[in-house]
Amino acid sequence: MELIDAIGDGPVALDSVVFIYFIERHPRFAPLLQFLFTRIDSGRLTAVTSAITLLETLVVPYRSGDADLTAKYEAILTNGRGLTLVPIVLPVIRLAAQIRAATAIRLPDALQLAAASLTKCTAFLTNDRRIPSLAGIPVLQLDAFV
Repeated sequence: MELIDAIGDGPVALDSVVFIYFIERHPRFAPLLQFLFTRIDSGRLTAVTSAITLLETLVVPYRSGDADLTAKYEAILTNGRGLTLVPIVLPVIRLAAQIRAATAIRLPDALQLAAASLTKCTAFLTNDRRIPSLAGIPVLQLDAFV
């Protein structure tokens, strides 16, 4: 099955690692993600990620003093066409707490899944095998599509 077929009509929720692989041109995953982000940018697919993604992606560029990489992440995550950056607001926090109560996942992952659920995503794309599928939101592993 192809990635786009597995995602369905969308919106698709994207984990932080998806942006890291795409922006930093990971040799194994960049071609697949280029196709995905082209569909998002053209309006043929909508995407969602939580504000935790912005936090997670900025740590390394800030640590290394890479202002260009910082600017790339901020531009794509805050102004990317076809992408919604979901703020961490009370409904997201409540649902993330419920997800954590029912599973043993980490807080950032619970926030990502809560944002995906509240925005009615058809899939959650990651490469983190520790993230469980939720009812109605299958977790797709990038490794399965390369």
